Amino acid sequence: MAATATFLAFDLGAESGRAVISRLEAGRLHLEEIHRFANGPVRVHDHLYWDVLRLFEEIKRGLSLGARKVPQIDGIGLSTWGVDSALLDKQGELLANPYCYRDPRTGGMMDKVFARMSRQEIFQHTGIQFMPLNTLYQLYATAVLQPARMENAGTLLMMPDLFNYWLTGRKGCELTDASTTQFFDAHKRTWSREIFERLALPIRILPEIYPPGTVLGPLLPSVAEEVGLSGVPVIAPASHDTASAVAAVPASQQGAVYISSGTWSAVGAEVDRPVITDQTLRDNFTNESGVGGKYMFRKNVMGLWLLQESRRTWAEAGEEYDYATLARMGAQARPFGPVVEPDHESFLAPGDMPSRINDFCKNTGQEPPADKGALVRCVLESLALKYRWIVDRMEDALGPLAPVVNVVGGGSRNELLCQVTANALGKTVLAGPSEATTLGNVLVQAIARGHVASLDEGRGIVRSSIELKEYPPQERRRWEEFYARFLKVKEKSTTLL
Repeated sequence: MAATATFLAFDLGAESGRAVISRLEAGRLHLEEIHRFANGPVRVHDHLYWDVLRLFEEIKRGLSLGARKVPQIDGIGLSTWGVDSALLDKQGELLANPYCYRDPRTGGMMDKVFARMSRQEIFQHTGIQFMPLNTLYQLYATAVLQPARMENAGTLLMMPDLFNYWLTGRKGCELTDASTTQFFDAHKRTWSREIFERLALPIRILPEIYPPGTVLGPLLPSVAEEVGLSGVPVIAPASHDTASAVAAVPASQQGAVYISSGTWSAVGAEVDRPVITDQTLRDNFTNESGVGGKYMFRKNVMGLWLLQESRRTWAEAGEEYDYATLARMGAQARPFGPVVEPDHESFLAPGDMPSRINDFCKNTGQEPPADKGALVRCVLESLALKYRWIVDRMEDALGPLAPVVNVVGGGSRNELLCQVTANALGKTVLAGPSEATTLGNVLVQAIARGHVASLDEGRGIVRSSIELKEYPPQERRRWEEFYARFLKVKEKSTTLL
């Protein structure tokens, strides 16, 4: 391992983005956030879009600040959320603002796709969880609703690949983000030509796929001059933020479960090959590509989105709460109250989340949360119970898993969420690192530049760089009873669709 190196990592999530300087020194990583900026979909008429030009300006601002902050940067890497994409025309120009995955235009598109190719066939090729927000249904919506746009399309780029193209001029798609599309063949590890042919989608728009750790090239001269950086390589980390977060999971036990907790939660385990069976299709699991040839066998959950939207709704009404205050309010509320199915479709779109949660409770025969603290607790306990449901099914597919769960990402700072997760799963939770996406981004960059020999060595560096907090399970009998009640509510919720 080389003694010292400095990297600039960009982490763009669905709520905010940031630029972080990371210094690798004496076997430890030191992070310093130098730029943070808001993100979120922009509504125009009835559609939701990402403001990608502003986001690119924020990225360049982060590059400028990094150039002023440190004398030498050894690499630049960028990761974002998955599934969303942009279409370029045949001259390489952006055709239109990319849609947000919460845009309603994909309504009914899954059924249209299944009329041409069955769920079973698609799952056999891709091993990907079925969600209406997947790139497959977004792209098919464009073909159905905007055929002229599809006709004019020259290249499809996933969101991190769009920004990398604007930075370097290189078109392509990084492997981990390609695997979120549901038209990536999990066995051949390339685009699924058969899916595109069956759906009459133009195969010409799919770019090359490159693995995490690929050095894409230096900044374009115009970008380098603008931000004051030259000769610094742009490196594709695991460009899907969840894959970067999983790369930094400090697991030391085989079969350890991870929960990457943010706007979305990803509950899973690393496996050597995709787990594509009738059972995993029925349970709607996903098999996405990870770092080092691994697969992420997991399931996505709506996550802290319910709390984020509730906070936004309260702020619009003039009641501002930071997340630490909300966590305290939830901790003070009575436990074992009402529960919701976090993945119910009524919670997907932006809007008045507290009202939707109240309506869900009423429609499933429960008393709604009595106040804001009770609503916070309802969200967090419901998430923990959904994690239990997922882990039970993971063990059906994989066999017994380790008695330890690694919670990483922003949710690892929420003590109530970590404790109720331990309680619900009956497993010890190890919380941290909260900066998993950034750490994983940096590790892949460091491996690409030869400063770290392997992912295992990199995870050892993570363990040396952070302090994990342990949450042993409590009140097992009461949580078993609570879980049984959650299962009944979950079953009732299917009648609300």
